[in-house]
Amino acid sequence: MTLPLYITVAAVILGVFLPLRWGVFGFLGAAALLFTLQAGIQTASGFEGTSIEESLLLFNGSWGAYLGFNAQITYRSFALPLVLIAASVIFRMARATRA
Repeated sequence: MTLPLYITVAAVILGVFLPLRWGVFGFLGAAALLFTLQAGIQTASGFEGTSIEESLLLFNGSWGAYLGFNAQITYRSFALPLVLIAASVIFRMARATRA
């Protein structure tokens, strides 16, 4: 549970400090970076805290299935960070257009 919290805080920080001139491509890059970071950490930590070797036994030794499973888990837990990074970028863009 702490990993999604850390990624959420990182999303808010990235959304606040992301240069507005990067626009949509900067937002997509930041979201892709956070998603890859979260998926990589979940993959490296193993399934339910077990080692990588034991985790691969559960997936019949298939790296593709194991990475796909972790990508799916990350996809499901990535909604809140994505909303927060989008909200902070949109809020800043709205303030910049008003000024």
